[in-house]
Amino acid sequence: MSTSLRTDTPASPPHAADSHDMIRVHGARENNLKDVSIEIPKRRLTVFTGVSGSGKSSLVFDTIAAESQRLINETYSAFVQGFMPNLARPEVDVLAGLTTVITVDQQRMGADPRSTVGTATDANAMLRILFSRLGTPHLGSPKAYSFNVASISGAGAVTVERGGQQVKERRSFSITGGMCPRCEGRGTVSDLDLTQLFDDSLSLNEGALTVPGYKPGGWNYRLYTESGLVDPDKPIRKYTKRELQDFLHREPTRMKIAGINMTYEGLIPRIQKSMLAKDKEGMQPHIRAFVDRAVAFTVCPECEGTRLTEAARGSKIAGVSIADACAMQISDLAEWVRSLDEPAVAPLLGSLRHTLDSFVEIGLGYLSLDRPAGTLSGGEAQRVKMIRHLGSSLTDVTYVFDEPTTGLHPHDIQRMNDLLLRLRDKGNTVLVVEHKPEVIAIADHVVDLGPGAGTEGGTVCFEGTVQGLRASGTLTGRHLDDRAVVRDAVRKPIGRLPIRGAATHNLQDVDVDIPLGVLCVVTGVAGSGKSSLVHGSVPAGADVVSIDQSPIRGSRRSNPATYTGLLEPIRKAFAKANGVKPALFSANSEGACPTCNGAGVLYTDLAMMAGTATTCEDCEGKRFDGSVLEYTLGGRDIAEVLAMSVAEAEEFFGAGEARLPAAHKILKRMADVGLGYLTLGQPLTTLSGGERQRLKLATHMAEKGGVYVLDEPTTGLHLADVEHLLGLLDRLVDAGKSVIVVEHHQAVMAHADWIIDLGPGAGHDGGRVVFEGTPADLVAARKTLTGEHLAAYVGT
Repeated sequence: MSTSLRTDTPASPPHAADSHDMIRVHGARENNLKDVSIEIPKRRLTVFTGVSGSGKSSLVFDTIAAESQRLINETYSAFVQGFMPNLARPEVDVLAGLTTVITVDQQRMGADPRSTVGTATDANAMLRILFSRLGTPHLGSPKAYSFNVASISGAGAVTVERGGQQVKERRSFSITGGMCPRCEGRGTVSDLDLTQLFDDSLSLNEGALTVPGYKPGGWNYRLYTESGLVDPDKPIRKYTKRELQDFLHREPTRMKIAGINMTYEGLIPRIQKSMLAKDKEGMQPHIRAFVDRAVAFTVCPECEGTRLTEAARGSKIAGVSIADACAMQISDLAEWVRSLDEPAVAPLLGSLRHTLDSFVEIGLGYLSLDRPAGTLSGGEAQRVKMIRHLGSSLTDVTYVFDEPTTGLHPHDIQRMNDLLLRLRDKGNTVLVVEHKPEVIAIADHVVDLGPGAGTEGGTVCFEGTVQGLRASGTLTGRHLDDRAVVRDAVRKPIGRLPIRGAATHNLQDVDVDIPLGVLCVVTGVAGSGKSSLVHGSVPAGADVVSIDQSPIRGSRRSNPATYTGLLEPIRKAFAKANGVKPALFSANSEGACPTCNGAGVLYTDLAMMAGTATTCEDCEGKRFDGSVLEYTLGGRDIAEVLAMSVAEAEEFFGAGEARLPAAHKILKRMADVGLGYLTLGQPLTTLSGGERQRLKLATHMAEKGGVYVLDEPTTGLHLADVEHLLGLLDRLVDAGKSVIVVEHHQAVMAHADWIIDLGPGAGHDGGRVVFEGTPADLVAARKTLTGEHLAAYVGT
């Protein structure tokens, strides 16, 4: 008799907790989104595509990521929330199934002179602890190796209560820091050119000072003319030693000036505090021009640019100081740390090794820890931020990436794809905003937004698999398999720009001739020395227009019309047509609505709660006083003009009663770079990264120059827009310009007349020219990584 076991027992119903496998978005209306409703699968890689301005960032960052962050912030106490950014609830009906979101965006790292790659990650902190334990001679705590901590000491009497009596005791303290006292941890010192500060042949009363903001009659000027320390009627070159010392170098001193208690300070320390201590990129253009003219930044002679004291540089482990370690290429530093065998600090060495290996793994092994954070490109900054997430044990987290392949060579994109898949395979949801077909190809789920940009976008055109996208007929689907062909007939150069002995950063004494009068592409893997060669050897000057990737700065009051200078001729045309002042037609000046001060909305601060913005009832969001809107030009008031798209405005100012050649010229340049859909009054803060770069390109195209230098102009561009960019580059070359492009996009390489390929690797493995010639020759040779990828791209 045999017995058998039943194996067909009914499966137990799924647990209720396992049913939440989707992020559900219903009725999203943030920015240009038009009541979008979608379901995003969890623990999968979802790529969001669509033309620049179609609503990808509005959906992913401003809706999903913003609501997750807001909900997390609400779990903290009201006291803690008071120190956090106030986040309003996004315009959306339902958001269900959200998990904790970690956003890895392309915001540049702060350009503070003391912020480096090492301080922006945990690498410097771990190195400081390592040297404080193993360094010889021993200096003390980790602060002794930090260039952000100054050495200070003090002594004095303190009163303590003891046995019911107050007793005075003498106490002293000292902190040993690693900050170089000469440059205060900056690595550079600034020398002021006195001839740019004043004309010594004139007296103060004759207007000797030439510093911006120091005008005769102003308080900055009266501080010196009425101080009594110098004779305001005597030419500066005739000052006695005492007068010159007081005028230029006197320490802050309280005194009565013009009957008011004020602090007098010498001109040089005053300028250093008010101008040189600020981030140069954040200065107003005229002040930045003055600083460029008057200040020379040189390597600190005391610390030789290391930012550290002599003692910190003298404390070593196996013959290497912390300054030497930070100056090493990170891939070399990782090997050095691996060679240390110290059981007493084994956990620390393990963490440091992991961090440094993460740099190498993510393709940033060519950086050094002392590299200033402000000099990193957007793509490099984003990858530095990724490092702290690679070894994380967290799962069921939503990672949100903003074009992670920016600045990456096709060779490096494969490595980035592997990292994205690794994050997904650990059980995380990965949301990626991306244009590159190589990344779209690895997606489990694709969401295509469009069909156009701005008001023509904001809807979901397709949801599904990559194969489904190809067959969908959407703009992205049609262009997904686009392949540019190698140019058959290349243009002949009209001259050469010789570069000899280029040695900036990792360049290894490079000699190369850049052809002029053609489209020249400089390419190579990330970190091979492209930007060092182009920006270091072809500086912006009299005949060179350089357009880099530095972000546009602007508040919510700034818009395309103010940024490009378009509003100036429009205001003057309105004023002339109506016989009034141009200032009336500025929402930031006399024409502003008095209720909202020209903002169009009223902001209410609710402390730790999210502030609210309500449309101004008096101007109905138009930003102008009602009386100003009675003045018209061509039948339109100023608010109606600012509500026009670039394409509409180009037609409006191109002919008829409102014909305005100065405005039409600017609008045509904006349309040429593919911004025809933008409205003139749209706040700059709402523009995507790609839109901002193209707006900058449109503005710089007005500058007179024979050589245009562009740094990765395809950043943020949809596949369909790359074609428009190639047409624009062709038009520049055909107009007699020389165009030099630093670029990784294969379509731009294939379209070039001449390619300069740097490599073969990154960091000290790069910095050499590995190929010069036409795209066809590069494809035929296939001797470099670029040649292999370009050949695969064009299908030869």
